[in-house]
Amino acid sequence: MASVLLKDVTKVFPGGVLAVDKFNLEIKDSEFVVLVGPSGCGKSTTLRMVAGLEEITSGTINIGDRQVNDVPPKDRDIAMVFQNYALYPHMTVYDNMAFGLKLRKFKKAEIDKRVREAAEILGIEALLERRPKALSGGQRQRVAVGRAIVRKPAVFLFDEPLSNLDAKMRVQMRTEISKLHTQLETTMVYVTHDQVEAMTMGDRIVVMKDGLILQVAPPTDLYENPTNIFVAGFIGTPPMNFFDGKMVGQNGGKLVFDEGTFTLDMPERWKDKLGPFKDKPVVFGIRPENVGSTSAEATPGAPKVRATVEVVEPMGSETYLYLNTDENEFIARVDPHRRCHVGDAVDLAFVIEKAHVFDPQTTKVIV
Repeated sequence: MASVLLKDVTKVFPGGVLAVDKFNLEIKDSEFVVLVGPSGCGKSTTLRMVAGLEEITSGTINIGDRQVNDVPPKDRDIAMVFQNYALYPHMTVYDNMAFGLKLRKFKKAEIDKRVREAAEILGIEALLERRPKALSGGQRQRVAVGRAIVRKPAVFLFDEPLSNLDAKMRVQMRTEISKLHTQLETTMVYVTHDQVEAMTMGDRIVVMKDGLILQVAPPTDLYENPTNIFVAGFIGTPPMNFFDGKMVGQNGGKLVFDEGTFTLDMPERWKDKLGPFKDKPVVFGIRPENVGSTSAEATPGAPKVRATVEVVEPMGSETYLYLNTDENEFIARVDPHRRCHVGDAVDLAFVIEKAHVFDPQTTKVIV
């Protein structure tokens, strides 16, 4: 077990392509940290630099108490699980899991002990004599994880390990990896483009874009207190709604968000922060569960916004309404028994206290 420290880590590919820019992060011993972001944001490159598979351009990487910039991957005390499993097709599951230990000249009894312990943890004891082609995608991924477990590394690195699995298997495997972290108490760094994986698995989440860290926080803090428009829109399913409009002052000093087709009174406690944006464009953000939901409709004094229903998506336990105000499109998560049809004009409650206001120029959150 070990901590991981990245200080001003930068990666520039040939041709001047900046993939990772001054990446600073401390991952504590036994912590589960998830790097998340869209394709091309630099998350996998960062993971590969930690693993030693990608040379860093500048900065330093420490695993435990030693700097590993010039340490070969095999000597970094890490184990990596790849997206494509990377199993040897001609070897049995047992031999795939044992291969790395054989290379390191472990004794046969120790290899057998470690392989069988890992197989028991992952529930693949019955598969040890099979070859990869006889396994399902989920079983192959378990074998790949088992091959990492037998190493007993200080740090586990996962590079989008579930992206080749179907939806049901992804849910099962992410639960198993989370349980595995609890059981092994080992430092884990996990890369994914799927924000649901990030939210359900990580102790902390690192949101990346264009090689930069935009925000680092535990899942709930990230969801409730995004630092900018990108994070607010990337984290959450369905994503946060954004309304373009203007902050308008009224008699008595009240501030009102004017969308063009509706207005919303801003809370008095937001006055100091929103004051500098009076008569300026702003972006109003609110999550779908705070629009028209049972709790939103029951919120005392919640203002109503009228919009036209364009799409109705029944999800069983809830219904998503895709709506249009003529100025902005948005999504509401409503009670499944609420009768709505395409073309209906509906009034939906907005829970203003759960909303955010952003500066459209810097994209940073104001409140």
